[in-house]
Amino acid sequence: MILLRRLLGDVLRRQRQRQGRTLREVSSSARVSLGYLSEVERGQKEASSELLSAICDALDVRMSELMREVSDELALAELAQSAAATRSEPVPTSVRPMLGSVSVTGVPPERVTIKAPAEAVDVVAA
Repeated sequence: MILLRRLLGDVLRRQRQRQGRTLREVSSSARVSLGYLSEVERGQKEASSELLSAICDALDVRMSELMREVSDELALAELAQSAAATRSEPVPTSVRPMLGSVSVTGVPPERVTIKAPAEAVDVVAA
């Protein structure tokens, strides 16, 4: 399950760390307790819109920028979750030995199709 509060906390922490600021500095500037800000960053507490506004002001970050980054993280998490749920069937045991001996080098980073006797296995170079 994807928890929005965790994604939001991760993004807030990264924003703070990019600026080289401590929790103490940001909590003081935002007028939020150090402990509460820490819990928000760890995804243990849900931040109200008022609290988010105060933290964004303290970090000198627009809330829309923060939410855009959270939205991007959420989209990636949903894709990963969807891919894990719809993962194709494992390669049959009879084909695995043939795939183990395949080596591809010097190939441009494009889609490569490896033909196996019973099926085609698609490999995407990173």
